[in-house]
Amino acid sequence: MKYINIVGIIKEEIAIIKKLNLKTDIIFRTFFSRKGNEYFLIDFLNALLNVEIKSIEIRDEVSLERLSTFEKGGRLDLQAKLDNGTIVNIEMQVSDEGNITQRTAFYSSKVISKETEKGTKYKDISKVIMINILDYDLLDFSECVSKTAIVLDKHRDYEIIDGITWYFIELPKFRKSNPNMEDKLNQWLAIIDDYDKEMIELAEKNNQIIEKAKIELGTLTGDEEIKRIAELKEKWEMDYNSAVQNAEERGHAEGLADGLARGRAEGLAEGRTEGRSAGIAEEKINIAKKLISFNTPIEQIVEITGLTEEEINRLTEN
Repeated sequence: MKYINIVGIIKEEIAIIKKLNLKTDIIFRTFFSRKGNEYFLIDFLNALLNVEIKSIEIRDEVSLERLSTFEKGGRLDLQAKLDNGTIVNIEMQVSDEGNITQRTAFYSSKVISKETEKGTKYKDISKVIMINILDYDLLDFSECVSKTAIVLDKHRDYEIIDGITWYFIELPKFRKSNPNMEDKLNQWLAIIDDYDKEMIELAEKNNQIIEKAKIELGTLTGDEEIKRIAELKEKWEMDYNSAVQNAEERGHAEGLADGLARGRAEGLAEGRTEGRSAGIAEEKINIAKKLISFNTPIEQIVEITGLTEEEINRLTEN
């Protein structure tokens, strides 16, 4: 029994160690927001945005105590302000929840609202860049990095609004793309993805900043406090997903029962004839009772069963 427990503990530790890379949102935000690590984020953003960033202001350096107390079950994103005033928001998303585009639109509007104080002129509103790093496929295109632009319908080459830009980085497509590891963006995606050891080694070889980042990441993932918080968040997410799945299964079962009852009722209604028997009439009453128990609107029950509103009202009263 003791042997089994020890093996289980070892397996759990190995699982946590494997997951503690930059695709773990706690690791991602902690790594890039730590004081002294700004040049890592600058190097990554220079490569992605194709600009020259000289300085950056990280919004709210991660506090482990705050993460442990308030955010172990929340969503963690990284926000920074560039030297030109642009606000950059980065989110790591491992699982597809089916709402990333809607969330990105909502979050970008919130970021703008937060930056806009009373009396701010429209021309002074900061530009916002939303970067979503996804460990799943989202778009039906082969490119692993996609950038949006708001253009006119009949003049697609004319960008009418440039204040908001979204980036979607799809890591599975990056793995399959046979990337050029002399490209700085590919070097960062390799270390973020943490999937191909050979690509990571090439990234370290070609970029000294990546080499230092790998060392810093190794120190960070060896931190017992970080591992504990990551484990707590993972447990919360597993419990949450399990609860959602159970709720969906219950809803599916109830919906299936409802659908079968409606389908059966519709089939009987379509097949009624002038010479219907008393047995069919009784069956229609039973179907109506079932539909009433599902709180089906009376108009639909009338249409499905052929009973009158008066007959259905009597059944409801009984």
